[in-house]
Amino acid sequence: MPAEAAEQWDYVIVGAGSAGCVLANRLSADPSARVLLIEAGGKDNSLAIQMPAGLVQIIPPETNSPFDWGFWTVPQAEMGNRAMYWPRGRALGGSSSINGMVYIRGHSSDYDRWAQLGLTGWGWADVLPYFKKAENSERGADEFHGAGGPLHTSVKGALPHILNEVFIKACEQAGFPRTKDFNGAQFEGAGLYDATIKDGSRFSAAKAYLTPEVKARRNLEIRTDVQVQKVVFEGKRASGVAYRQKGRDAVAGAREVILCGGAIGSPQLLMLSGIGPAEHLKAMGIAVVHDSGDVGGNLQDHLDMIVQFRCTQPITLNGNSKFTTKMVALGKWVFGKTGNAAHMPTPAGAFLPSREGLVAPDLQIHFMPVKGNPHGRGEMSPEHGYQMHVCQLRPESRGTIRLASPDPLAPPAIDPRYLSAPEDVETLYRGVEIARGIGGQPAFAAYNGGEVWPGPAITGRDAVVAAMREWGETIYHPVGTCRMGVDDKAVVDGDLRVNGVEGLRVVDASVMPYLISGNTNAPTIMIAEKAADLIAGRRALARKLGIAA
Repeated sequence: MPAEAAEQWDYVIVGAGSAGCVLANRLSADPSARVLLIEAGGKDNSLAIQMPAGLVQIIPPETNSPFDWGFWTVPQAEMGNRAMYWPRGRALGGSSSINGMVYIRGHSSDYDRWAQLGLTGWGWADVLPYFKKAENSERGADEFHGAGGPLHTSVKGALPHILNEVFIKACEQAGFPRTKDFNGAQFEGAGLYDATIKDGSRFSAAKAYLTPEVKARRNLEIRTDVQVQKVVFEGKRASGVAYRQKGRDAVAGAREVILCGGAIGSPQLLMLSGIGPAEHLKAMGIAVVHDSGDVGGNLQDHLDMIVQFRCTQPITLNGNSKFTTKMVALGKWVFGKTGNAAHMPTPAGAFLPSREGLVAPDLQIHFMPVKGNPHGRGEMSPEHGYQMHVCQLRPESRGTIRLASPDPLAPPAIDPRYLSAPEDVETLYRGVEIARGIGGQPAFAAYNGGEVWPGPAITGRDAVVAAMREWGETIYHPVGTCRMGVDDKAVVDGDLRVNGVEGLRVVDASVMPYLISGNTNAPTIMIAEKAADLIAGRRALARKLGIAA
């Protein structure tokens, strides 16, 4: 690698996912700051990305989508020794370009828990203004929502379907409340999800933050199809990144390097660059820049159990499996941005407690008016049905990301260690039984054609848990592998600066010390909004004092 970079930037941002898009927008708003945004994937102008229903053409592994990294875990000892599929976004917008478009912030106690670790400025009262700053809500501006921000959130993005109200009524019959806004005053209960959809199209972080006006800024350059190989150091200071583009190796110099590769990519790149558990790096033949044992540790994810029922009436999305129906749906979207393809497929849901006495709900349900296999196990069922995706919100199991090879193009070894904590087994078991109970309520009587999974023959705790181990999959919310903290082992500090070195930050879901109670895209955008202020404030202060930032 050349010792001197041929190009110099103020900020080099690695990864154009949700966080990277936010930072590119906010940091380049200062015309004196030169910003380079690098993305390993391509552009986001594919119909499969822009059409909300197009995610079914991206996420399944058999599609070999160019917009999905298509990771697999190592075999999971507590899950039938199965390797499990982990889709992650690979395009402008990152996973916000392939996710389910649910807009959820989590419970206020999630962030107060971060603050209780000593992370001043990360409590709920501190982060709510950044959620509101990011948001342009169709609900309008109020105590909980923002209007005029880059990210459009819709109350009409949820697929309109008769079974949505049936599900909500069934939750009420099971003893749970109804809520009108999961991101408002009442988190607990059943209701409709807000969506990152506008005018029938996906509203990813790229669409929100990398608008044509932002892309046209003279001080911002966006490069796609570029593979960053490592962070380059001069002693203990990050001086840039080494990358490969179209077969050419080069170095981009920077006053500050910001990693936004997510819970997989950021720890992988840190380790490739010599920051991580020293013995692991040595075993990979990588020179140690800084021994940071928790890099790649603290991996947390939401494990998903799908409770399914047959539907007695031919009204579900399973009818879309027919070729003619697909073509009609596609035509409605292409010519009018209407129809089923213009909505997210998880329209309704619930946040529920698994037992009494909890400060906040510990279960989330995504309801879908369709019956299909978990991803990686085949296509949508031709039989009409509906299903509830159940996940435990605050799992105790902890896993790792480790290098499988020093080759930057090789996927890392992903080991979430699902259900390795006994508490997770019990909470998810209770969640499955709660969902079965909801499905058996009178509201579903006219539609319930019988339980498919776990099925009426699966009764008793041991039988249900055994079925869970064979059935569960991820619901795509990995976090925590570059956790922030005030302790000596934390990977980054409260300003998201990598401990032990200079000129390097991590800004993405990997910095979360604990997984939040819900989908992770909105919190990741919030983290980047806050980080942009931290970084820009530091730069402004440095200019005022006449020193290097």
